[in-house]
Amino acid sequence: MMDCAAKLKEFTAEDLKACTNGFHQNNLIGATQFGKLYRGQIKLGFIGTDQARAVTVKIWDEKSRCITSIHDEFLMVKEEVQFLTHPSINGHPNLVKLIGYCCEKEVKAVVYDLNPWDTLHNLTGKDYLNWVQRLNVVLQFARLLEFLHNQDKPYLVLNINASHIMLDWDCRPKLFDFGHITGGIIGEMTTLKKQIPTSIGFVDPFFTAKGGSFWHTSCDVYSFGVILLGLIAKRGFEPECVEKPHLGLDCLVQYWAKKEYKPNGSLVHRSLQEDWGFVDEDGLAITELGIRCVEFFPRNRPTIKKAVELLEALLVFQRFGDARPNKREKTFHGIGNHAGGTLNETM
Repeated sequence: MMDCAAKLKEFTAEDLKACTNGFHQNNLIGATQFGKLYRGQIKLGFIGTDQARAVTVKIWDEKSRCITSIHDEFLMVKEEVQFLTHPSINGHPNLVKLIGYCCEKEVKAVVYDLNPWDTLHNLTGKDYLNWVQRLNVVLQFARLLEFLHNQDKPYLVLNINASHIMLDWDCRPKLFDFGHITGGIIGEMTTLKKQIPTSIGFVDPFFTAKGGSFWHTSCDVYSFGVILLGLIAKRGFEPECVEKPHLGLDCLVQYWAKKEYKPNGSLVHRSLQEDWGFVDEDGLAITELGIRCVEFFPRNRPTIKKAVELLEALLVFQRFGDARPNKREKTFHGIGNHAGGTLNETM
């Protein structure tokens, strides 16, 4: 398929059907903008392993309204493989790790070395994540964006969406969709990508107001702000709500937040305020950060570097360090990485 995929396993459509039990509904994790995400199990010895391995399979759906041609699917697979296998990117703890890909007529897919818990979309509004876990997800994801934005040729994700972030069983966020990514080794925004719809509910409204002709690191900051506000307020996003005008814009957390927010006020969900590690000052600070990230005008938003600094200054991290009960420090050094800093991982 491509030189950068030389060390990857080339799966057949039958291989993927076998490891997902025929793409069975019970193995479906959720929908993405361009297709679907499944849990899979690779059999003993299939890729040289001495034991069976849990994996994640992402397929592109040619029926998706966001995919206009077979060429789109192939190009997205090619770019994702190119991006994730590049030495400057490969191995980052908050990006998925590729095992292989499939580029047959029937199935376009990639396989990740990841035993997933669930997508952030499925977890945000539920009670599974406590306050400290939510803050760690926010901080780790912010550090990932800082890393991408600080490359010699900055990467712009431009398609950040809670459905495109998985958590592993240690609550580490893993970004896994790159359908709009530009910069770095991928290059500038193409005419084809300009025609692909962006993620409803997360897209920068200034980007939309400019007819998709404005793209900047601030676009990612806006989407990050939506993720942040959803996590602290326990408000998920259901795409169906956009099709129900009577619900208004309050179904989008950023518009709800702007309506509810008062200076020196907190939007942290009441149940999270009762969690271990919650401090009122942190609730106020992170609420203000979220509101600033979703400002309409890009110049009023903080850089992602500033967002990381503000998050690291929260009392919960100052008092307890990495506040998780088990932890280790891992510094990621990629070629062209100028982000620096330490990336904390949960064990």
